[in-house]
Amino acid sequence: AGDFPFWLAPTQLRLLPVSDDYRPYCDAAVARLKAAGIRAEVDPGGRSVGKQIKVANQDKVPILSVVGEAEVGANALKLEMRKGGELGELPLERAIEVLAAAAEKAVEPIEAL
Repeated sequence: AGDFPFWLAPTQLRLLPVSDDYRPYCDAAVARLKAAGIRAEVDPGGRSVGKQIKVANQDKVPILSVVGEAEVGANALKLEMRKGGELGELPLERAIEVLAAAAEKAVEPIEAL
């Protein structure tokens, strides 16, 4: 796959649950992200978080979010850009706003914060 900018990437965001306990939250978050026009998916699981991160980087997914107890408890996503570091932890609604604005304006999400 090509190394596309965020707004052109076939998958813009991949959620990486630390265990299957957090998959329902990830599925609900992806449904809300997709409703806002973000091309998001949940990692299919069955492997360690480190392996999930490695696969997401190999797949050249521009943004990933490791989802665990802290994120679920805060109803938030901690967004990390494959190139350029972290966007930090944002409430889910704010993350959706930022990512949707970045996709609409054809800019990287850090520019839409």
